Amino acid sequence: MITLVKDTIDNKDIDRLVSWLKSYPKLTKGAVTIELEKKFSDWIGRKYSVFCNSGSSANLLMLYALKEGKYLKNNKVVVPAISWATDLAPVIQLGLDPILCDCNLEDLSVDLEHLEEIFKKDKPAALLFVSILGLVPDMSQLIKLCSKYDVLLLEDTCESMGCEYKGQKLGTFGLASTFSTYFGHHISTIEGGFVSTDDLDLYELLVSMRSHGWDRDLSTKTQKQLQKDWNISKFNSLYTFYYSGFNFRSTDLQAYIGLTQIDKLDDWGLKREANFKSYQNLINNKYWMPYERPNTFISNFAYPVISPSRDKIVSDLQKNNVEVRPMISGSMGTQPFYIKAYGRLELKNASIVDKYGFYIPNHPKLSQKDLEFISEIINKGDLK
Repeated sequence: MITLVKDTIDNKDIDRLVSWLKSYPKLTKGAVTIELEKKFSDWIGRKYSVFCNSGSSANLLMLYALKEGKYLKNNKVVVPAISWATDLAPVIQLGLDPILCDCNLEDLSVDLEHLEEIFKKDKPAALLFVSILGLVPDMSQLIKLCSKYDVLLLEDTCESMGCEYKGQKLGTFGLASTFSTYFGHHISTIEGGFVSTDDLDLYELLVSMRSHGWDRDLSTKTQKQLQKDWNISKFNSLYTFYYSGFNFRSTDLQAYIGLTQIDKLDDWGLKREANFKSYQNLINNKYWMPYERPNTFISNFAYPVISPSRDKIVSDLQKNNVEVRPMISGSMGTQPFYIKAYGRLELKNASIVDKYGFYIPNHPKLSQKDLEFISEIINKGDLK
């Protein structure tokens, strides 16, 4: 079986973890988590990062902190139709109003013309932007639109860790960004994720709300100010909750795994891009090919294919023990949980992806022989 992903945690990582465990360290969130957050922030190019128990929790925490901190001018949030369930679900769960935006057929991120129409008509507060499968969007035009219409840019970078646009990493363009460290993503802490930002006030909201809404993880200055504002004694502050928070903490055990995972990211990114470029050369799909934007680095998560012959190609891949999946989740507008709340929404380009899209393996352990084998199966399909 040629699998979509391979575990990024190897035997050396496990042996290192075992040695650390024999020192009988604290396993719940503590100093190692703080060390990991600092290391990730330095790597991605952000001032602050908050380690969570998943990328999905990171999305929910980010959106709720923005709502609680009154960053949103209204309740309207644009979500790409081609995205993941937990990009859209938190918007609904928090009582915000989701507006689905169609994708483009170059890099599969939001269609900028449709996005501008939404900005003009609905005047949303925020865009939860998703860079699909590590394909790099036109960030310059996206930022111009958000600036022109006063829309907060939030980045879901869970599939694009390490990707770059003109030398700047994705996940550093907006007010805040999220990342996933789930098994099979660019790096793994078994389960986990980050919210990153350069905004200190937002960071302190995130840190507090990650842990119930108390002040224990905040700076001494902020703790004293909150206690003064609310007339709370130092003793009572231990169980005083300033925000309606969550428990989205991960553990120092998972953070310890993450410390060495970050060291491997650059090399793995190079391998992922090399695999992507090999697929670009090997696959002969006259119907559609992903666009490589100039001056970008594509740390591709999985290689996308769109073909009217999807069913036949998928069947052939599966018969040859190649793992294959639908293109992320298809269109959010056709997912049952969206239909139940708002009715079915068909968007022109997203419907094409929904009907014809799938993706194939890309990870650092694929061989050139694997890439050629997979490409040959696709090329033998009835591509039009």
